[in-house]
Amino acid sequence: MTGSMTALLALPLALLCALPAHAAPFVPASDGQVLATVPARATDPRARELLALRQAWLRAPQDLATAVAYARRCFEEVAAEGDPRFVGHAQAALKPWFSLPDPPVAVRVLRAQILQFDHQFAPALADLDAALQAEPANGDAWAWRTAIQLVQADYAGARRSCAGLAPLAAPLIATACRAQIDAVTGQAGDAAAALRTALAQQPGASAEARLWATTRLAETEERRGDFAAAEAAFRAGLALGLPDVYLQAAYADFLLDRGRPAEVLSLLQDRGKADVLLLRLALAARATGDASAAGHAQALAARFAAARQRGDTSHQKEESRFALGVQRDAARALQLAQQNFAVQKEPADARILLEAALAARQPAAAQPALDWMAASGIQSVALQPLAAALKGLR
Repeated sequence: MTGSMTALLALPLALLCALPAHAAPFVPASDGQVLATVPARATDPRARELLALRQAWLRAPQDLATAVAYARRCFEEVAAEGDPRFVGHAQAALKPWFSLPDPPVAVRVLRAQILQFDHQFAPALADLDAALQAEPANGDAWAWRTAIQLVQADYAGARRSCAGLAPLAAPLIATACRAQIDAVTGQAGDAAAALRTALAQQPGASAEARLWATTRLAETEERRGDFAAAEAAFRAGLALGLPDVYLQAAYADFLLDRGRPAEVLSLLQDRGKADVLLLRLALAARATGDASAAGHAQALAARFAAARQRGDTSHQKEESRFALGVQRDAARALQLAQQNFAVQKEPADARILLEAALAARQPAAAQPALDWMAASGIQSVALQPLAAALKGLR
């Protein structure tokens, strides 16, 4: 997998900020400390590759190429499994260069990835800009720049970053990069059409590229209200057989919205290591009355409490959904949603703010999300009824 493809596949995870309760990276006390026990089975090539890279790094922790290769592989594991410990493992691998004012370009880009997971968007962008000054053809830097600019609702900047990425990426990825911006700026129909055409015209694209484009298509069709097309795209993505925590979380949300929580329990069975998936399991268990509901809720509450003790605020969107959907605490959910929306402005961030403001009967609190909807021109069958209901409270 090329570097730019690795970064593109991680974009949805970055946008989801999918590692809330464990985002603060763990840095080991020594180079020899065991970071994780990875099974190395003949039938598990991913685990064997990860273990080999980790062992190579442990043997030569001062070797830049070895450390970068291991750190990059750790980020692939984050996208695949949603295990936040691998963000800390990546930082540990980069320790000899991480605090340098002018580190090697590869470290700058990886440092930016780590910073954005902790919602330190300004220094992350500064690192990416410096990397691109040194290497204008760095696909990873363009891809992560796009991700952060989308989170910040800087759509003009994101379009420029997609333009920078386009000549470096496969045609399907270039199309999907532009389409994801069109989909949240009033051009959802055009975005869906572009994605469908690109997928049909490029049957030889890699499974990773098809997964990324198909997931973007599923989300776009869902926002447009074409639920049959959205589900077909979600299932096409799952059928590719690649592990991807973002796709699983997005499809779980789709199923919850369609009143099909029992399918979420089946989809995400034994996937609770990732906090975003544990949240969906908790919501589904509560909706079905499943015996696992109390355990899931207790585990999530403990994870969020631990994050607060560390001063970690990167979990607020997910904790807001937990407070509203599981704990039924509208006031707490609204507080968290407001704090979250001040930092990141994706459709899911707007939705939880609107939902929490509606549940708390505080329509004025949702004004930032309503303003964002008006400015972006987003088309969303989920957001528009919430906005109308809030206006009805005034």
